[in-house]
Amino acid sequence: MTDKTSIKEALVQYGISPSRPRLAILEYLRTHCTHPTADEIFHDLKEAVPTLSLTTVYNTLKLFAEKGLCLSLTINEKQVCYDGHTHPHGHLLCSRCGKVYDIERSEMPMEPSENYICGHRITEVHYYYKGICSKCLPDDMAS
Repeated sequence: MTDKTSIKEALVQYGISPSRPRLAILEYLRTHCTHPTADEIFHDLKEAVPTLSLTTVYNTLKLFAEKGLCLSLTINEKQVCYDGHTHPHGHLLCSRCGKVYDIERSEMPMEPSENYICGHRITEVHYYYKGICSKCLPDDMAS
C-alpha cells in the first residue's frame, strides 16, 4: 500500500486531513522499513518537500501515532523510532549495530491471549527484544 492514492485514502480513513508533508511522511514510513527517527525522516524528505520543517515532522508523527497510523517505538531509550507497519509484531534492537528489526508474530515466543489482564483492558502490546542481530552475530562469535 504505497501508491499515492492509497496513502491519501489511509490518511482520510484515519480522520487526518491530507497535506503534502503528511502524504510524504506516511509514504516514507510505509516504504522505509528502517524504523526511522523524526530527524532521519526530515533529513531524507527536506529536498523533496522544501516547505517541510522538523517541527512539522515531529507533530505529524505524533498525530499519526495517536491515530494508530504508525507505531512510536521506545525500544532505544535515547531516541524514538517510528514504524509505518501497524500489524501486530515485535522488534529487536541490536546491541552491536543499533538497528531495529521487525520480529513477526509467528517468530515470537509469547502471544497475548486476551484483551484483558487482571481486569485491565489492554489497548497496546509492545514486544521489544534486545540482543545481537543475525548480521552482527558472526562477528560476535569470532570474539
